[in-house]
Amino acid sequence: MTKQQFVDTLSKETGMSKKNVEMFLGKFTKIVTENIVRGEKVAITGFGTFDLGKRAARRGRNPQSGDYINIPEMKMPRFRAGKRLKEAVR
Repeated sequence: MTKQQFVDTLSKETGMSKKNVEMFLGKFTKIVTENIVRGEKVAITGFGTFDLGKRAARRGRNPQSGDYINIPEMKMPRFRAGKRLKEAVR
């Protein structure tokens, strides 16, 4: 589902205008992003939790040259599905 399809569906399901749904979605993603950048979790009960994870430093290979390279530790956004979402998917 694309962002536009999501906006269309949410607009139909809630009766909200597409403009208001787009504004809500923009604010939602902005708030989630800001909190994750600060290292805070955003938990939506039953749906899941957005947080910041770390990917350990590791050794990799350059696919073009085959040389080994050191890949530094990186911060990565992470989403963990909540209980109700997991059960719905089963």
